[in-house]
Amino acid sequence: MVRMKLWEYRESADYIQKRAGIVGETAVVLGSGFGILSDELEDSRDAACTEIPYSEIPHFPVSTNPSHAGRLLFKQINGRQILLLSGRFHYYEGYSAEQVAYYVRVLHLLGIKNLVLTNAAGGIGEHLQVGDLVLIRDHIKLCAQSPAIGSHFPAFGERFFDMTDTYSTHLREIAKNCARQMGYDLKEGVYAFMAGPQYETPAEIRALKILGADLVGMSTVFEAIAARQCRMNLLGLSCVTNLAAGIASGELADGEVIEQASQIANTAKELLTRILCHLKP
Repeated sequence: MVRMKLWEYRESADYIQKRAGIVGETAVVLGSGFGILSDELEDSRDAACTEIPYSEIPHFPVSTNPSHAGRLLFKQINGRQILLLSGRFHYYEGYSAEQVAYYVRVLHLLGIKNLVLTNAAGGIGEHLQVGDLVLIRDHIKLCAQSPAIGSHFPAFGERFFDMTDTYSTHLREIAKNCARQMGYDLKEGVYAFMAGPQYETPAEIRALKILGADLVGMSTVFEAIAARQCRMNLLGLSCVTNLAAGIASGELADGEVIEQASQIANTAKELLTRILCHLKP
């Protein structure tokens, strides 16, 4: 298994810092259906560059998912610097948990304090429908892997750390207030991580429902663990693109997931823009 070294994290962060000059304190990971936000925000006028492909950053993983662009985008909103990550890495691509969450630790070294993770997810909870945007209140991880396993680097926090308020209560309240201003019914739920790339079986979905899961997906959780260890303020936002296996009739297909995510892109864009305006710099 690949184990990352502290100097590799530092080289990645130093490269980004030298290229961009200014990064800001807030980063957003654009999952499926949220990519439209990259066109909504204005390019940064203060950063030395507006885009860095992941492939140019030393030691950075490269996404093999064609729907993930693999770029750092330097934006601004109300004069505030926002770093967008267009594309993430997944366990099903063959990366370790540490590699999946690699960028989170690099962001920490760059001084990022607020992290927004977005994703497309399957709906399990009876209160959810296709097209809903859902705040992640907590998560369930049944696999043994964790980005915190292996060498301990104090620069990224304690080895043993609390996960009680991983998804910041304060940031969720900001998001709910923004949704109320829009007149949008923003739901909350528990997100369950499954490794993929195959979709879940109906039996697995029944088990997850018993455990209290409302959403299921193949991302976010390893990144959330790393963010919590680094003491970042974390907000998780899911787009329900399909009902999970056994809840709706028919087979699940990736194309349908992406299509459904694109249909609510404008709502997601407005909500995220409002949230970003209310985050502390």
